[in-house]
Amino acid sequence: MARTISQRELRNESGEIMRALDRGESFLVTRNGVAVGQLTPLRRRQFTSTEEILAAFADAPALDAGQFRRDLDRFVSQVPDPRG
Repeated sequence: MARTISQRELRNESGEIMRALDRGESFLVTRNGVAVGQLTPLRRRQFTSTEEILAAFADAPALDAGQFRRDLDRFVSQVPDPRG
C-alpha cells in the first residue's frame, strides 16, 4: 500500500523519501489534497544463471530454424533500406 505524502513533504523530505524508495516503499503524492502522482521503486534486475535458463527451457519443443525463418519472412519486412 502506498503511503500518501503531500507535494510539500516530497520537496522537504526528498532524501528520506528516496531512501524509502530504495527500501521498496511506494508513495502517492498529493497537491491540495488531490492525488497527482505516484512514486514506486523500480524493479531491480536479477541475474539469472545459464543453468537456470537451460532448466526453464528444458521441456520446450525443438525449433525448426528453417520454418522459423520462413515464418519471419512472411510477417516481417527484411528490406534493409526502410525507404526502399
